[in-house]
Amino acid sequence: MTLLVLLIIFLLPGCHCTVSTVGDVSVLEGGSVTVPCHYNPQYTSHVKYWCQGRMREFCTSLARTDDPESPPNGKGRVTIADDPTQHVFTVSMRNLTEEDSGWYWCGVELGGMWVSDSTASLHISVIQGVSVVSSLLSADEGSSVTVQCLYSKNLRSIEKQWCRSGNLNSCVVTDSEGTFSSTKVFIHDDRNSMFLVTIHQLEMRDSGWYWCRAGQQQVAVHVSVTAQTTTLSTSTIQNLKTTVRNPSVMSSTDPHRWVLGEKETKNASVIFLNAAAQAQML
Repeated sequence: MTLLVLLIIFLLPGCHCTVSTVGDVSVLEGGSVTVPCHYNPQYTSHVKYWCQGRMREFCTSLARTDDPESPPNGKGRVTIADDPTQHVFTVSMRNLTEEDSGWYWCGVELGGMWVSDSTASLHISVIQGVSVVSSLLSADEGSSVTVQCLYSKNLRSIEKQWCRSGNLNSCVVTDSEGTFSSTKVFIHDDRNSMFLVTIHQLEMRDSGWYWCRAGQQQVAVHVSVTAQTTTLSTSTIQNLKTTVRNPSVMSSTDPHRWVLGEKETKNASVIFLNAAAQAQML
């Protein structure tokens, strides 16, 4: 009977501490990832940790908040930092390789022989290829837009391209210095993990789909150009109102001066005032 009671105590959850984190994550090889791990306020003073392995009971510890070898902003590949005021600790992993793919655990150490730690798991996949920070971008006509194209470690030495989707003849390619420059497009490759594409003096015809390319790897990006709208200044609108309400302010020698009857003047006033009000709302 005593053995049965001890077994039940061992199997029951030790507390109502809840740890939560993000879902599964994919990251390019050579890149970095930061994972937030949230916990209940009553466990602010407890040790937090990060470990790798399919099963929590046998996972390999990579960082702990009580370990001087894994401080915030440390130089290691894995760092951990606890923010007690927000009840969250964050884990950062740098220079990821395909071997880093696998299951990871956010853990709060509860201590005690019969109490299980509170944990949350996620799967990290380290892949090769190309991605973008944002695949949908928009900017005003006449302005500029910059696309952030990311690539994995194996593509660092390969030339980068920017192409209009559906037209390979439109592709522009970086030179031996990792740049391309024209009056319309500028590309800069940091030779590490990202190249930037800036399109200047946007026109309405620039709206559409594009490709960030590195070797045979590519990813689509959509750029939307918003048409410029013409707005009237406050002084212009006020002058317009004054002119409509009092046509006599126009010079008698003004070639655009007109003479209207009372009814026509009232109708014209309504038309012009409505137009001014609509322009002011733009």
